[in-house]
Amino acid sequence: MAVEMKEEQSTIHSTKDRILNAALDLFAEKGYEGASVDMIAAAAGIKGPSLYKHFKGKDQILDALITKVDEYYAANFNAAGNQGQLPESMEQLTRMAFAKVNFTMHDEMIQKTRRLLTLGQFRNPRLSELATLHGITAIQTMFQKMFAAMMKAGSMKNDDPAILAMEFAAPVSLLIQMYDRDPSKDKEIQKLVKAHMKHFADTYGKKV
Repeated sequence: MAVEMKEEQSTIHSTKDRILNAALDLFAEKGYEGASVDMIAAAAGIKGPSLYKHFKGKDQILDALITKVDEYYAANFNAAGNQGQLPESMEQLTRMAFAKVNFTMHDEMIQKTRRLLTLGQFRNPRLSELATLHGITAIQTMFQKMFAAMMKAGSMKNDDPAILAMEFAAPVSLLIQMYDRDPSKDKEIQKLVKAHMKHFADTYGKKV
């Protein structure tokens, strides 16, 4: 009996994952408004009515999808740059930051989520809020706190950490957008990211 229950739960989770993966693919391609529940069900390999056994509708699918992506992003983004460990030098900062940018640019799930938010931000208030949070606010806050701590530790020149966070992150965000529009320029864009980070480190770095 216990084995049967575990198998049933596994099947439910598997179906939910298929639905969420199908939804992300369609949202990234057609936008949130352009993908119907029936389209999501078909892409997941189930019938429309069966989808409602797992989700009440498209809004709930979006909620579950955002939660899944948030958890995935937190685990993998942090691992990419050893988040939580304060860089002891500007060289460490650039290595950590480049690892995060490289992950953000190339990870398939993050790419699709970025396209979803880009397409939906002008039509859906919820997606607009999420685009602002993930594309601006969270990054700004992370680097602002990091720079303030580095200034206190003496590895970075004293300045306004909020302004420097914008100065550091804004060009990177622009370059990621350029990559999204033309992935064939990957190597060129990575060189520009590294050059920008080196210039920032040379300008604001302070030898301990």
